[in-house]
Amino acid sequence: MYANRIAIGTVQFGLPYGVANSSLKEVSNSEISDILNYAQSLEIDTIDTAISYGKSEKKLGEYGLKNYKVITKLPAIPVQCPNILTWAEGQLIDSLSRLRLPKVYSLLLHNPKDLLGPEGNELWAALKILKQKNLVDKIGYSIYRPEELDAIFDLFSPDIVQAPYNIFDRRLSLSGWLDKLFNAKTEIHIRSVFLQGLLLIKKNQRPKKFDRWLGIFENFDCWLKENNLSAMQASIAFAFQDPRINKVILGVDKLSQLEAIMVDLNIKINDFPEDFSIQDLNLIEPSRWDLL
Repeated sequence: MYANRIAIGTVQFGLPYGVANSSLKEVSNSEISDILNYAQSLEIDTIDTAISYGKSEKKLGEYGLKNYKVITKLPAIPVQCPNILTWAEGQLIDSLSRLRLPKVYSLLLHNPKDLLGPEGNELWAALKILKQKNLVDKIGYSIYRPEELDAIFDLFSPDIVQAPYNIFDRRLSLSGWLDKLFNAKTEIHIRSVFLQGLLLIKKNQRPKKFDRWLGIFENFDCWLKENNLSAMQASIAFAFQDPRINKVILGVDKLSQLEAIMVDLNIKINDFPEDFSIQDLNLIEPSRWDLL
């Protein structure tokens, strides 16, 4: 039912990534082929990648992407960049070469703060030119916290916004931005629905540094048990039951993970306790975890 709203996240294809990735290695070409063949059989048609995802674009290009809509992302503007358009177009052309595609569905900014710098207007103008050149269908940015939208959305109107959103991190909705984006007809793509895998880790396997939030995890586990749910079922239902969301980016590093997701895809949950909406940034922002 919801398969057409899935986008396959591919950071794991090119980099060791995620607190739940015990092997800490990039995904093999054969596993990538198995994942994408299965996804194609389900009519999943969107892949999310980025220039900064190591070998991800190259591996995807070697697989062949003619049946997929591809989203990729520009890195931050380099310190020495005499011409923004030349740099951005060069980055995209190199990306298309690795992906073996004539164009991509969407080009996002991986560092939207660049729009607030002195080169912001020039950068956004460059993205619009790349769109006019038919190298990309849609442009936008990937944000890390909703307040970034307060500063840039009205100045730089995107086709797509990508943001973190999960049972613990509901800032996109609580800030009002989920409604604002939906009403503006901006495509809303959410990521980190498993909080980089943390929501799926069993208590005895969770890294000790997360013990400071033991009460939160115990309440979550108790609610899951009372409702006969798995953490994966709850996380998936939270993402897909919201009709405002266009795409849910699911990063997988094994075929079995995608198969398990598909089994749980149509689970319905009537209520998600407000107690699980966490405001502590040290928990809900993975970029802070290395400092714990």
